[in-house]
Amino acid sequence: MEFLRAFIVGGLICMLVQILMDNTKMMPGRIMVLLVCTGCVLGAVGLYEPFLKWAGQGASVPLLGFGNALFKGVKEGIDKDGFIGIFKGGFTAASVGISSALIFGYLSSFVFEPKMKE
Repeated sequence: MEFLRAFIVGGLICMLVQILMDNTKMMPGRIMVLLVCTGCVLGAVGLYEPFLKWAGQGASVPLLGFGNALFKGVKEGIDKDGFIGIFKGGFTAASVGISSALIFGYLSSFVFEPKMKE
């Protein structure tokens, strides 16, 4: 049942994003920022963790989860390093995800032929 709930919640989040892309004039970059900020805000008000426990990994759709990871990193950075933790904490918490996205994106460029849109 846990897998089904994760699949449904992740699918609903993706469906809502697709509706935003199809029915608004928002550019994909703005929608991505909206998702990251939503993850941060949900984490800040304490709603993301209960939602994640209920929905399973379907709630950690990459951009919502990334926003929550940034929030957690900044919060831990502030607790540990004070003011400089605002800048340092998010990078520390998200460094693995950012690094892997860069590395795998670069490696996939060798396998696939990138094309520019006309």
